Amino acid sequence: MAKKIAILGTGGTIAGVGPAGGAGYTAAQLGVEQLVAQVPALARAAPGGLLLEQVAQVDSKDMTTVLWQRLAQRCLALMGDPQVGGIVVTHGTDTLEETAWVLHELLGQGKPVVLTCAMRPATALAPDGPQNLLDAVTLAAHPLARGVLAVVAGVVHGAREVTKAHPLRLDAFASNDAGPVGWVELGAVRWARVPAGDGTARHAALAARLPDAPWPRVEIVLSHAGADGAVVDWMVAGGVRGIVVAATGNGTLHEALAQALERAQAAGVAVRVATRCPLGRMQAPDGARWRDARGLSPVKARISLMLELMEAARAPGAA
Repeated sequence: MAKKIAILGTGGTIAGVGPAGGAGYTAAQLGVEQLVAQVPALARAAPGGLLLEQVAQVDSKDMTTVLWQRLAQRCLALMGDPQVGGIVVTHGTDTLEETAWVLHELLGQGKPVVLTCAMRPATALAPDGPQNLLDAVTLAAHPLARGVLAVVAGVVHGAREVTKAHPLRLDAFASNDAGPVGWVELGAVRWARVPAGDGTARHAALAARLPDAPWPRVEIVLSHAGADGAVVDWMVAGGVRGIVVAATGNGTLHEALAQALERAQAAGVAVRVATRCPLGRMQAPDGARWRDARGLSPVKARISLMLELMEAARAPGAA
């Protein structure tokens, strides 16, 4: 018996309205029911039926940890519903990769959670949202789909790799070195590599208690020519709990910034080092002063560090 696909709306350009030319639109104006009504073919892609819910209605540049909590809670509840086979999340493009990583870290590799979006608003002359939504439902209903995925312009990306790589074009997302997980073509999924089977999320235990777990303040700083580290000292004075530094090259840091990070670490602030290079993975040298970001981009490393700090705060003996 075919299972239902849940579609959770959060706003974004896919729900935006404005002039037919696509410029000057306002994001997050249409509800998920209005989006679904534009795509009659969804009934064929989800023969078990659809469950529709509006979780949020925001331009994704304004995504917050409160909304992440709400979205993760709804996904957890739906993943526990035996009548639901998969979940689709309509999202804005700006922070889609961050939400994908939050959900990956909290939900694991069980039922598929597929994020999709649009680069053009719903009222554009040729909107891309309807096809992306149809592809997302097709992917979420596929028997081999697992874990958190994203599909945009027919390309399927994994949560770790997906990144917004272009500010305007329809195929704005990339998986860089790893390449796509697959493609949705003419209503069928073609896998480049089948997602892994069921696995435990890195922070699965934390997911169930997010409502009473405050998110620690973690900020990102950039190493660049002339960096003096003053912003790090300012962050520490302001109570930051963690800092992710987007380093040059293979984790190199301006000397003044490195000194400021040493002061921050001595003050009890957790420090992680990622690279600002969009391709490749930095290789941390032996004896490195700070932990590297495990190949994550700075924005995803920030999320992982926030969750790590929350886990540590709830460990036995923690203050």
